[in-house]
Formats: sequence, C-alpha cells, structure tokens
Amino acid sequence: MRDFLGPTYLNLAALAAVTALIGVAYVLASSPLVRYGAWLVAFAVWMAWFVAVAREWISRADF
Repeated sequence: MRDFLGPTYLNLAALAAVTALIGVAYVLASSPLVRYGAWLVAFAVWMAWFVAVAREWISRADF
C-alpha cells in the first residue's frame, strides 16, 4: 500500500496541482464563484488521481 500512497510522481503532481489551484483561488480571487470553480476542478483532479491509483492497485492485486 505504501507504493501507492508514497511520494510518487503521480501523487506529488496531484497534490501540487490541487494546492496551487486552491491557493491561487483564495489569494488572487475574491469571488465565491471562482473559489467554487476551483474546488470543483480540485475534486476532478482528485477523482482522476483516485481512478489512476485504483486501476494500478487492481492490476497488481492477486485475488
């Protein structure tokens, strides 16, 4: 499990994208609509990361 949640390129890229997105939305934009949009995009990034990790986990699983 550590392989999937460790400091891999995919994990760090997803974390950096979400952090930068939310940070920019809260620092540069004062509109609640922009913040809501940023959270929606962050959720989409998280879901893409989740699907990629789940797909890799299932491909490695030995049932």
